[in-house]
Amino acid sequence: MQDELVPTIDISPLFGTNLQDKLKVAEQIDKACRGSGFFFASNHGVDTLDQLVKTTRKFHQSLSDQEKWDLAIVAYNKENTTQKRNGYYLPIEGKKAVESYCYLNPSFTPDHPKIKDNIPCHEVNIWPDPQKHPGFKEFNEEYYWKLFDVSAAILRGVALALGKNEDFFDEHFTKEDTLSSVRLIRYPYIENYPPVKTAKDGTKVSFESHEDASLLTVLYQPFVANLQVEMPDGYKSIPSSDDCFLVNAGGYMAWITNNYYKAPIHRVKWVNAERLSLPYFVMLGYDSIIEPFVPHSPNEKSKLRPLSYGDYFSKARVDLVISNGQT
Repeated sequence: MQDELVPTIDISPLFGTNLQDKLKVAEQIDKACRGSGFFFASNHGVDTLDQLVKTTRKFHQSLSDQEKWDLAIVAYNKENTTQKRNGYYLPIEGKKAVESYCYLNPSFTPDHPKIKDNIPCHEVNIWPDPQKHPGFKEFNEEYYWKLFDVSAAILRGVALALGKNEDFFDEHFTKEDTLSSVRLIRYPYIENYPPVKTAKDGTKVSFESHEDASLLTVLYQPFVANLQVEMPDGYKSIPSSDDCFLVNAGGYMAWITNNYYKAPIHRVKWVNAERLSLPYFVMLGYDSIIEPFVPHSPNEKSKLRPLSYGDYFSKARVDLVISNGQT
């Protein structure tokens, strides 16, 4: 797939040891991140994307209303007081059709130090009944770690693109502490679709203009193209891909790079079709602090203050709900 707006980058060298090959990938990442802010990552090594689609579709189509309620986050079900991130995000008849299930780091067990200390943004995942949904938990936990590895590789390329050593993000992006999450989002086809919002340019949107509350976002969204990115001459449509991940920087990347890599403003165009959107939101550990810097200018100091990832994300996720509503 070749597209000037959203180039396709072969990231396979980032899993290897040849630094010169990695630097060539880094050059492409740099160009993309300073362009539209999006690129497709190909040759990523994840061979279960077809199964991901089948598993997610089956899950959404077989989940009963009672199960959705039992899994619902506290924004919908006030009884689930510990589940603010992980759980089900309900559709509301006559108001919104989108629904999703979000799960967090499988390392967040009851014995995890952050769980024991009730640190915000950390939750033990609740999963649907394994008797009714056999293998769902196991498949998704395995997928989580596959995407962790893909994201770690991409971050090596990003680090090189920013003029840093390729291991720049390693100490902050760890399996033990990452706040990364997966969202299994379903946009259903409905004949009598609930009212949808209309942007200033007249485009009907399912989710309004925003930047992602993440370090990076690694998205699998096959078959139906519906994302648009804001460019100087207006919003441009991003194609879909059934074999690549769509990657973009989030707000924390923009902060630490002194906005060298901006978090692209994008929106979800309304399309009345049965479709899936499956993002992996790449996040650091709650206590991680990367001091803002000016890429490729070692003697220039950023005027932005150091900000822990936990402080950034706690505010950014609330701001996103305030500006766009609870998804």
